[in-house]
Amino acid sequence: MPTDYPSAPPLDVSHWFNTSEPLSLAALHGRVVVLHAFQMLCPGCVSHGLPQAQAVHDHFHLHGVTVIGLHTVFEHHEAMTPVALKAFIHEYRLRIPIGADRPATTGVIPHTMRAYQLEGTPSLVVIDRTGRIRETAFGHVKDLRLGALLGSLLSETPATLVTEPEAAARQHEPGSCHEGTCRSL
Repeated sequence: MPTDYPSAPPLDVSHWFNTSEPLSLAALHGRVVVLHAFQMLCPGCVSHGLPQAQAVHDHFHLHGVTVIGLHTVFEHHEAMTPVALKAFIHEYRLRIPIGADRPATTGVIPHTMRAYQLEGTPSLVVIDRTGRIRETAFGHVKDLRLGALLGSLLSETPATLVTEPEAAARQHEPGSCHEGTCRSL
């Protein structure tokens, strides 16, 4: 696996929705993460991006993929508050965890959007199981292309994870235990 992919910056979120605790990429190490950046008032987000994010969650969450919505507001700030976002999430019946990108302290581009150098919304960022950015796309990503990428990333075995053959070999090494038996040193 090439190692020249950039590491994903941490998420800088001011509010979380649909999760009992804040999410972090470090805590999701070992899973593929699909980050969907959107705005409530973005037509492409509502018609394509959010339905795709929810579908990816529905089909892949048990298979090692975590989908995170990132509400990243760079326009119409007064209309897109956390209260409005909460109502939007309820009305659109979104079940994915959603973070509100921390607003900019200077300019209009929020913190996470700036860190990921996103061009606008909808944007999609796919992070592999080692925390590296493998795809960034602005606009709608075809379902087939995204599915193929996710399948490819799920089939990769990061160096930090032990493969099944390695685990089986370790069961028989001196000093290892397996099914109630332990080999002596």
